[in-house]
Amino acid sequence: MYNGDVYITGSCVIRDNRVYRDGVQLLETPRELELPEFLRAGYDHFSGQYPKFHKMDPLSKLGWLAAEVLLKEVPLSSYPRESVGLILANKSASLDTDLRYFDSVKDIASPALFVYTLPNIVMGEISIRHGFKGENAFFTTDVFDREFMVGYISQLFLENAVSACLCGWVEVMGPAYEVMLYKVERTGDGGLVFNADNLQKAASI
Repeated sequence: MYNGDVYITGSCVIRDNRVYRDGVQLLETPRELELPEFLRAGYDHFSGQYPKFHKMDPLSKLGWLAAEVLLKEVPLSSYPRESVGLILANKSASLDTDLRYFDSVKDIASPALFVYTLPNIVMGEISIRHGFKGENAFFTTDVFDREFMVGYISQLFLENAVSACLCGWVEVMGPAYEVMLYKVERTGDGGLVFNADNLQKAASI
């Protein structure tokens, strides 16, 4: 019987042109490499088999790449697709793409950009890639509100709305970006108890 305990069973952090999984650095590029080139390097290193990646906006690329890294070795494929949740947050919503779309309207509006003028599109890209069909939500907050994230997701587990969940922070605005993505499950297997302190601990690189 489920006793209410939930665990962080994996984490991926992307910042400062570096990619970490479970605290181990897997990729580093020169700091002067701009975000588009860094994202391409990450794609080539960890995947290289998903052409749709190149059409995504930076927010979707960051979230997609983090999910790819986090799930590559230990995917959530053992769970029914409808039981895997996806809960994300950031500060800028889709403003990074919104501004570029607005700029394109001065000439000819770009349908390729317009598609990504909603922040939850990143969840769609992740869900399509991994087949997730469970509960999903995208929140905007000034900072990563770990207490809120834990409370919201814990309630989903208590209500049996999810059996596993990807959650975290996916932020990009111009050249500034940061991703902290976590895999959360009921089975511990040596994972950290799912709470705000351990979310911070798992992302402390």
